[in-house]
Amino acid sequence: MMQVTDSDLRAALEAALGVRRWVFEVAGLAPFETLDELLDAARTAATPLSAAEIDEALAHHPRIGEKPTGSGAAAEHSRREQASLDTAAGSDDAELASAIAAGNAAYEARFDRVFLIRAAGRTRGEILAELTRRLALDDATELAIVAEQLREIAILRLATALGVAANETGSAA
Repeated sequence: MMQVTDSDLRAALEAALGVRRWVFEVAGLAPFETLDELLDAARTAATPLSAAEIDEALAHHPRIGEKPTGSGAAAEHSRREQASLDTAAGSDDAELASAIAAGNAAYEARFDRVFLIRAAGRTRGEILAELTRRLALDDATELAIVAEQLREIAILRLATALGVAANETGSAA
């Protein structure tokens, strides 16, 4: 069985997604035998996310390409995820940063929320291409993509936070 206290589980859930209903629902299913069991429960509980829950979760996410501010686990996750973006020096990097900033502004004007994408494992060029593609989508399609990106980010964050915690305590994850 995973050795995670209720308070540690709730803190990890809050930092992973920041949707109260989801945190209570997943934490209410504990204890979990394995990390995979927890991740499956988390994924299921986050499907679907309502528009209000998406807004609630987005309040914890900085703009892509901007340095996250604040403290706490959610901000630390964002710093780590955005640091994984390729950071090659030179004019191309400055041009990409400028294009992403312009895309963020266009996206916010179009959809009235920050652009969200799972940054882990993606280059800035890939993010810009996806940002550009998603600007042309209808509202319902884009909202469904945002919900999926939130689920992906939440699962990665939980796996990172609780996988390490479970391994440090010597329990099977």
